[in-house]
Amino acid sequence: MNQLDKIRAAAAELYPQLVTWRRDFHRHPELGFQEVRTAGIVADHLRGLGLEVSTGIGKTGVVAIIEGDAIDDNAPTVLLRFDMDALPIHEENNTDYQSQTPGVMHACGHDGHTAIGMGVAQVLNEQRASLRGRVKLVFQPAEEGLGGASAMIADGVLTDPKPAAAFGLHLWTGLPLNQVIVQSGPLWANADMFGLTVRGQAGHGAMPHETVDATVVASHIVVAWQSIVARNVNPQDTAVVTVGSLHSGSASNIISDQADLRGTIRSFSKEVQSLLLRRLEEIAVGVAQAFGATAQFSYLGGCPATVNSEEGATLIHGVAAQVVGETQIAQIAPMMVGEDMSEFLNRAPGCFVLVGASDPNGKWHSPHHTPTFDLDERTLPTGVALLAGAAFAYLEQSLT
Repeated sequence: MNQLDKIRAAAAELYPQLVTWRRDFHRHPELGFQEVRTAGIVADHLRGLGLEVSTGIGKTGVVAIIEGDAIDDNAPTVLLRFDMDALPIHEENNTDYQSQTPGVMHACGHDGHTAIGMGVAQVLNEQRASLRGRVKLVFQPAEEGLGGASAMIADGVLTDPKPAAAFGLHLWTGLPLNQVIVQSGPLWANADMFGLTVRGQAGHGAMPHETVDATVVASHIVVAWQSIVARNVNPQDTAVVTVGSLHSGSASNIISDQADLRGTIRSFSKEVQSLLLRRLEEIAVGVAQAFGATAQFSYLGGCPATVNSEEGATLIHGVAAQVVGETQIAQIAPMMVGEDMSEFLNRAPGCFVLVGASDPNGKWHSPHHTPTFDLDERTLPTGVALLAGAAFAYLEQSLT
């Protein structure tokens, strides 16, 4: 039995425990930078394996390193990342593991990712005699738009030792069970957030001529922004402009003097990203001025595109071919979803893969970020085998 066969067998044996872990996290979801209970369970598990554990990295992140039994100081290090945070969504599923926290739910599969990370730690630790280097296990907080990866990097997660490569995965219910998406180049997009404050002149709802209606101005700006993708972006490029929030006014008979907007833009290239941000501000300021109002645009942060290296994709493709079979490996058109695994990949080139988590012969699961989201838990051992296998393969390859 080769090393990957051993990993697959160990991951399969862990299936009941993986389900238990995942369902416990699902019952007790925690928002970004609030993952105190989750991080505590992860840290206790890692300590129980005999690992030295660092907590509070990036506020609530957890890090541990598994070293091969007979390695020298120059042995390579590979990073595996698992995100832990939930979303501000009230769950509508009726299961025995539904969220017990009103208004908070694991609606993106991070509960599964955390369980997979705990399984990977156990499998790698059991087989560390064959490990040709170091594996840095990174359990990350606040992936959902709050900058958890950057916070961990600021706290030194990429030092002492410095990883040469990074790998991660996302369970995806838009794909059939255990299909694995592996490809080099961009997989997911730049995801940036913006805000806008429009200020006008308040007044009585019956006397609009004495006011500058911030609600009307904001509405014209939202409509005008839709011309950016249609008329400013090269048709051969890809871009999205979305206004997700517009708040203005306090009563039906009061003309509002302020409107606050929040939105997101998505792109793959820095050039398109810069164009979108520039045109958003130019249009907002121009439209507001035409109505006698003012507009203040603000960039609220984001994460860069998730781009896989050719070498990283080739390596994990080989692992996936042995774990799920070549016919289960596929590629897709790059998606406009954002993912701050990109922060690690930009500094330690590797690969981020998607793993199918929907039973093709069963009930179709709701999309990510919806109140009825769920996943097929049979994907969990596959995730363990893929990432544990990728770590072994990378370290083996680095020393040949």
